[in-house]
Amino acid sequence: MYDLTGFQRDLLYVIAGLEEPHGLAIKEELEEYYEKEIHHGRLYPNLDTLVDKGLVEKGQRDRRTNYYTLTRRGRREIDARKDWEAQYITE
Repeated sequence: MYDLTGFQRDLLYVIAGLEEPHGLAIKEELEEYYEKEIHHGRLYPNLDTLVDKGLVEKGQRDRRTNYYTLTRRGRREIDARKDWEAQYITE
């Protein structure tokens, strides 16, 4: 996960937290978090990067709507990141 941008990591977390979200649902979640508009030109290329890296799978609901799920590798990367963060953050 070290080679991902913060935005790409946030995409992974949102996908992990929703059940087979489509692009618009992911966009809405991130807009709420960032408190600003996320443009399609930023969202979809970054989703494609995560697919290309094998962290996310893209499926098709219908001819116009794709959905996204974490791969096993994507889940392992999130778990490894949480373990790494836990070394530095104590409650």
